[in-house]
Amino acid sequence: MKICVYGAASSEISEEFIKTGEELGRKMVEHGHSLVFGGGRNGMMGAVARGVSEKGGHILGISPKFFVENNAEVSFINCSEFIHTETMRERKRLLDESSDAFIVTPGGIGTFDEFFEILTLKQLGRHNKAIVIFNIDNYFDNMIKMLKVSIEKRFITTDCVELYKVTNSIDETLSYIESYDPTDIDLSKVKIR
Repeated sequence: MKICVYGAASSEISEEFIKTGEELGRKMVEHGHSLVFGGGRNGMMGAVARGVSEKGGHILGISPKFFVENNAEVSFINCSEFIHTETMRERKRLLDESSDAFIVTPGGIGTFDEFFEILTLKQLGRHNKAIVIFNIDNYFDNMIKMLKVSIEKRFITTDCVELYKVTNSIDETLSYIESYDPTDIDLSKVKIR
């Protein structure tokens, strides 16, 4: 399975996040999966890619040309394939189209943007792929609370929580993706009426 992993590009995050990202990459390969990601060499992106590379797994990096033009050292160099896009929007489209499932790891604005876009597309019925919020060190607790408040105030239907799974371990994350059955979710229920 081709798994898209979203996550931080920051080189300043805690080593604990990095170690978990590297282990996620290794376990993905051990389970027979490949990586699709934003092509960065630092942060969670780089950590997961290093883990996949260490185990000889396939890696597809997708990143806008202007990242490389502004800083040649920003990209992970051991990708099996690398696609340079013109825009961030094109990058997100290709990440979506090239993947069978999505794991959201801790990150910043870009990661939040990617998560909410892929969640919105699923709600609108544009895909029905597994989405996992990998809540390392409870990083996403406040975002999850915000989603619950939106449900309580009726901006989001209660069924929207079925569109994603929150996990706290690598094994739980991969188990959910591998056992995911898109027919278990009725996408017609998650739209605001």
